[in-house]
Amino acid sequence: MIQNRFKLMKIYNSFTQQKEIFSPIQEGRVSIYVCGVTTYDYLHLGHARMLVAFDVVTRYLRFLGLDVEYVRNITDIDDKILKRAAENEELYSDLTERFIDEMHRDEESLGVLPPDQEPRATGHIEEIISMIETLILKDFAYCAVNGDVYFAVTQFKDYGRLSKKKLDELLDGARIEIGELKKDPRDFVLWKAAAENEVGWDSPWGYGRPGWHIECSAMSTCCLSDSFDIHGGGSDLLFPHHENEVAQSEAATGAKFANIWMHNGPLRVDNEKMSKSLNNFFTVRDVLDIYDAETVRYLLIASHYRSPINYSDESLLQSRSALERLYNALSGLDFSNAKSLTNSRYEKAFNACMQDDFNTPGALSVLFDMAKDIFKCKAENVELAGQLAGLMVRLAGSLGIVQQNPEAFLKGGAEKKMSDEQIESLIKTRDEARADKNWAKADDIRDRLQALNIILEDGSPGSTGWRKG
Repeated sequence: MIQNRFKLMKIYNSFTQQKEIFSPIQEGRVSIYVCGVTTYDYLHLGHARMLVAFDVVTRYLRFLGLDVEYVRNITDIDDKILKRAAENEELYSDLTERFIDEMHRDEESLGVLPPDQEPRATGHIEEIISMIETLILKDFAYCAVNGDVYFAVTQFKDYGRLSKKKLDELLDGARIEIGELKKDPRDFVLWKAAAENEVGWDSPWGYGRPGWHIECSAMSTCCLSDSFDIHGGGSDLLFPHHENEVAQSEAATGAKFANIWMHNGPLRVDNEKMSKSLNNFFTVRDVLDIYDAETVRYLLIASHYRSPINYSDESLLQSRSALERLYNALSGLDFSNAKSLTNSRYEKAFNACMQDDFNTPGALSVLFDMAKDIFKCKAENVELAGQLAGLMVRLAGSLGIVQQNPEAFLKGGAEKKMSDEQIESLIKTRDEARADKNWAKADDIRDRLQALNIILEDGSPGSTGWRKG
């Protein structure tokens, strides 16, 4: 029954650039690998978009009764990590451990379920070295005189298939940086030689550390297999990271790497790309200090996972309003033990949307149709209203929303009530943003405080005080 229903599912494959009927390698089981976070700072909203998108994918596949093995890695060794640790004058491992803990806190707040496996790059050095040895043995990689190891792109005839880039085109703008000993500017590093006083590991080529791309190839094949069902990540990773993963993995194993490639779209802030250089950069912690987590999660699933999301105060307030509509439909009903409706038109419509490349906007529209009918039934047939409510909660659970007590949710607001200490901390963050000329962030904090009826008394160089209006 599950398998027959599942055969209807179509997923957009970035590799073929079209929707395909999804047929798992092993019947009834789905293997998924998603490129996770480089842990040297707090999660930002772009991370949240990726985490929630693939949380919905795994939730829904399990909702169908499939056995899902979900692997999402952690990059805990990287040049950015080492640079930040040096700036902080701390061990890189202490830095990554702290931010891994903070990442888990933010994920839990957003209702993101933990993956089945969460491998760390530093825990797979042996497998990384072994894969590089295989690539050298097969003449897909070479060791430079300084101990660096590079993947020879021209040796892999299918390079560019995923990103649809041609090797000749990649020569334009490609160059060999100072200190690099590549034979070809398009080659990429598998192993970086390191000085004895730097972080590194012993290898057949000398002391050093792995390149970023090889980490994911080693972790995915180790945790799943040489071939698995779905590889996911942000659209910004398609090239060069995912292209390089395909090349080195298939060159090493001789097997097809991933059957389906899924890429979530970018997140924009007030219709501009989120970027520190544009001074419109927000961490998950920034947002959750003000808005309730379910409202943020709703915003992240209200658009199709492949589409851009526009983050703004207006879009968050709209998300809160939408959730209130659903919770108001549930309010006053006893649906905890309601008889579950089976094979209803609502569930069929919901599944039709979700099995069409995880169309969450369509699935949400079904929930609103249900809410409309629940409101009608409340006055005429309370028992049926309770059954509909129970079904709505069950379906919404596959999206990770509408699982709270309705009355408790409705008593809250889109913005949280904050203590004086939290208000002052937020004002300090705003003053820092003003000092950095990050006007978008400063204005965003001011607007949110005003929404909480908090009046700021601005001066130079920062706020001189505040009061409740």
